[in-house]
Amino acid sequence: MSTSHVFQEPARALPVIADADVIVCGGGPAGVAAALAAARNGANTHLFEMHTCLGGVWTSGLLTYIFDFAKPGLTQEIIHRMEALDALRGENRDRFVYEPEPMKALLEQMCQEAGVHIHLQSRLCAAYRTGRRLDTIVTESRSGRQAWRARVFIDATGDGDLGMLAGCGWEIGRPEDGACQPLTMNAIVTTPDVQALAPYISFFGTDSMPGHVQATKNIVADMRRAGVTPSYGMPTLFQIRDNLLLAMFNHEYGVRPDSEPQMTEATLRSRAEVHHLVEALEKLGGPWRGLHLASTADQIGVREGRRIHGLYELTREDLRQGSSFEDGVTRATFCVDIHAPSKKENEQAAITHSDFHMRSYEIPLRALIARDVDALMMAGRCISGDFIAHASYRVTGNAVAMGEATGVAAALSAARDILPQELAWDDLAPRLPYRSQA
Repeated sequence: MSTSHVFQEPARALPVIADADVIVCGGGPAGVAAALAAARNGANTHLFEMHTCLGGVWTSGLLTYIFDFAKPGLTQEIIHRMEALDALRGENRDRFVYEPEPMKALLEQMCQEAGVHIHLQSRLCAAYRTGRRLDTIVTESRSGRQAWRARVFIDATGDGDLGMLAGCGWEIGRPEDGACQPLTMNAIVTTPDVQALAPYISFFGTDSMPGHVQATKNIVADMRRAGVTPSYGMPTLFQIRDNLLLAMFNHEYGVRPDSEPQMTEATLRSRAEVHHLVEALEKLGGPWRGLHLASTADQIGVREGRRIHGLYELTREDLRQGSSFEDGVTRATFCVDIHAPSKKENEQAAITHSDFHMRSYEIPLRALIARDVDALMMAGRCISGDFIAHASYRVTGNAVAMGEATGVAAALSAARDILPQELAWDDLAPRLPYRSQA
C-alpha cells in the first residue's frame, strides 16, 4: 500500500475513566447475564453496548422467539419476571414467544438493581495487553474516545470483536469454504384479524412442530400467488400478542459479519425486501387484508461470526457423544440448526440438521476462556467451537447460561486476583446454578 493511501493517526493520551473488576463488552442476552452475575457476586462491573438499549438480538434485533431456555439460574428469573409482565406466549418454557419492549425494560431494570454500570451507544474500538494479559479497552461514544481498565474482561459481542482486537486466534464459517449462515432482518407487523391468519402463524394455539412447518408452507404458497418469492425458504410468523406479529421473512446470503460494506448492503437490501413482501401480501387481500409493517429491527440478525479460540473447542464429536465435562457450566439441548449459507442451498433445503444423532451435551468453562490472551472470557455464539457445534449452542438460552457462568467466574477471579483458569473448580462450581442444582 502506498503512503498516499495511509493516514498516520497521531498518538494521544486518553482519559482512563474507570478501573473495574469486570468489563463486559456486548449487552445482548449473554452480556446482560454476564454483567448481572458478576455484579451480584460483588464485582465492580461495567457493561458496554453499541445500541440504545440492552438485549441485543432480543430487543434491537426483534428476535421474539427463544430456544433452549429450560435451565436453572437467570433463565428462570427472566421467565418469572416476564410472566409477571404478561409478556410471554405459550405454555412451553423451553421455547416461547416474548414481547421485545417489556424485555428491554426488564433487562435494564435488572442490571440497575444489581448495580451494573451501563454504557449505551458505546462502541468498542481497541484493546491493549501487557504481555499476554488484556488490561485496557478503548471505546468511542458521545463522550469521545475513552480508556477503561479491568481485571477480567468478557467478550459477549456475538461477533468476537473483543477477542479479535485483543489478538486472539479465531475461525469463521464452515471449514471447507468459510461460508456463514445467512443473516435475517426481523420485523413486527400488525393485522386487523389475527384469527384469519391463524393457518399462517407458527405455534398459534399449539406447540406443534409439524404445524409450524405447515404454516411456513402456507406463507410461501400465498407469497407465490402474490408474485413474490422470499429469500428465506421458511418464512415465519409468530404471535407476539393480540394482533401484533413477528415476521421472519428474510435471509441474506454470502455476507461476512466482519465486513462493514457487506453488512450495510445486507441491511439495506433486507429491509427493502421485507417492505416488498409485506406490501405484496397485503395487496393479495383475503386474510392478508390490512397487514401493516410496523417496524423493522434496528440490527440485522447475525447467526454466525468469529469463534474465538479457547482452552477447549466444542466439536461435532462432542454433540454426537453427548459429552459431559468436569467443568461443564450448562447443558445444551437445541439441535444442530444450519440455515442454508447460499441461495442455491436454500432452494434445496432452507434448514438442515446434523447427519448424526445429536445428544444433549455440556459446555465446559474451558471453551469460555480465551486460549491466546489472558484475563479474557467469552460468552454467547463467539465461544470456542467448530461450525457444527456452533449451529447448536448459538441460541440465546445457551447464551444466557454461558453468560451467567462467565460472570461468576470473572467476579471470583477478580476478587482473588487470579486468572479464570486458575480458579479452583470446587470453589466455583457451587456458585453456578447448573452445578449447584446437580
